[in-house]
Amino acid sequence: MEYRPLGQTDLNVSALCLGTMTWGEQNDAPEAFAQIDRAKAYGINFIDTAEMYPVPPRAETYSKTEQIIGEYFKQRGDRADWILASKIAGPGNGITHIREGQLKHNREHIVAALDASLKRLQTDWIDLYQLHWPERPTNFFGQLGYNHQDSDSTPIEDILDALDEQVKAGKIRHIGLSNETPWGTMKFLQAAERCGMSRVVSIQNPYNLLNRSFEVGLAEVAIREQCGLLAYSPLAFGMLTGKYENGARPDNARLTLFSRFARYNSPETVAACSRYVALAREHGLDPAQMALAFVTSRPFVTSNIIGATSLEQLEANLASSELTLSDAVLEGIEAIHKAQPNPAP
Repeated sequence: MEYRPLGQTDLNVSALCLGTMTWGEQNDAPEAFAQIDRAKAYGINFIDTAEMYPVPPRAETYSKTEQIIGEYFKQRGDRADWILASKIAGPGNGITHIREGQLKHNREHIVAALDASLKRLQTDWIDLYQLHWPERPTNFFGQLGYNHQDSDSTPIEDILDALDEQVKAGKIRHIGLSNETPWGTMKFLQAAERCGMSRVVSIQNPYNLLNRSFEVGLAEVAIREQCGLLAYSPLAFGMLTGKYENGARPDNARLTLFSRFARYNSPETVAACSRYVALAREHGLDPAQMALAFVTSRPFVTSNIIGATSLEQLEANLASSELTLSDAVLEGIEAIHKAQPNPAP
């Protein structure tokens, strides 16, 4: 397993990160424990979760993922072996069951969310605490155009000040962003430098063969500012595995179970996905491993967040770390991207 610096910190995280958002919904605790054990044995030291998980977010399952991870730490006693990341939810996104649905990134909400996560995770600290999505209205979760709206969002300096307090208190070690824009990322970085507060060390955004929009404005920021990408949805919710080819909907698969993820069902997405799957098979590669290896190899990626609902899927995903894509495969990927760029942003 390769290990990479987390921003400008002294932490080195595995190039693959274990994602957890199915735990408590599609996976029970014993299955989650088995995934963590296997990932650790393979060399993964980085695990990512969120107060909102599992997904799709529901009041009935709220916070179960963090509870499962906390129980794992309690039983295994290996908390110190892990670099643990979690997130505070933002407003909107159909969420009314967290803090009465009036979500902010102000001091009150950050303290409440963080303390609750620490209790569920059964730990005294979180290594990377992230803003799950911006409080201000902007373009994320598939919204391409930017329509400016005035809002009473918490000022960035105030958000940083509240987070910096938690760093100084020892509850979190570092802070990160998620689903953020180039403008937002730079504003956080500039505010930290100007005010002498904790610097954001990473940005967790979607990135996969069907959505390379990160490359347009954020890749340069990630490299120049040492604020690397933690890539989520590297398989586009399983589309890039090939299991949904020809309209197939396997039992218990995410797109079979949940209608929430329509962004991966457009005709353009399906057509592009078929071309990537065909390219992998033409070169004798597993489509999922090709897709994951591409993401992990990008110079602006700090860690690639893999998720699985079975140990078989996890094994295949882990093995992607051993795959180096040939020039012919990379040329084929670029040709498809040029013909059908970003069909599932």
